[in-house]
Amino acid sequence: GKAHDAVVRGECDYAVLPMENSEAGEVGQVMDLLFNGPLFANRSFSLPVVHNLLGVPGADLAGIRTVTSHPQALAQCESYITERGWDVRNAPNTAMAAKALIASGDSSVAAIASAEAAALYGLEVLDHDINSSADNTTRFVVLSRIATEGSTERFILMFTVKNEAGALAKAINVMGDHGFNMSALRSRPMKSLAWRYYFYIEAEGDVASTEGQAMLRELSEQCDRLKVVGRFAPNTAL
Repeated sequence: GKAHDAVVRGECDYAVLPMENSEAGEVGQVMDLLFNGPLFANRSFSLPVVHNLLGVPGADLAGIRTVTSHPQALAQCESYITERGWDVRNAPNTAMAAKALIASGDSSVAAIASAEAAALYGLEVLDHDINSSADNTTRFVVLSRIATEGSTERFILMFTVKNEAGALAKAINVMGDHGFNMSALRSRPMKSLAWRYYFYIEAEGDVASTEGQAMLRELSEQCDRLKVVGRFAPNTAL
């Protein structure tokens, strides 16, 4: 949230945040920021993820009892952790897990973080490539205060539907009727309203076109809240 808020305040021009991981799924906190915040997603890219197990100098793998990291990193290394019967401890992010570990000097605790974090904080790499999957990839989005201009090939919509039967199906049909093909549909709970959800859709096409604007007008009749979160130009496609 700090990177997001820094852009909102104008302290930074862009924030790069993880949107989803091939192993652990969507990053709910970032989706909530997109839905509730004022920023726009203008680019997306994917990077392979390599997780390493870090310990304080002199620590031994056999002596580890607890592992700490961001919940996403812990989830991506779940099988490795479970096999060893270690306790887990959540941290705000992987770098802070590494920083807290070196400050504690506890040889029974390991942090899951990058090799760069090990070098930065003076930790030792006890094991490397501990991801549950060798194909672990995280997709990031680039957020800014200004929306993409010009023609685009893909877009992201977030919306809530009216509390009536078939409302979501009607909204999806509107997109299909206007010729837009969905590539993703997800739901997230609204924290302020029990058992109510908002929806996330990625679709192909230019939502700023005449057809796209007609679709948005029709969707606004089906949706309580409707937000174009991101538009991606051809060279910055999803």
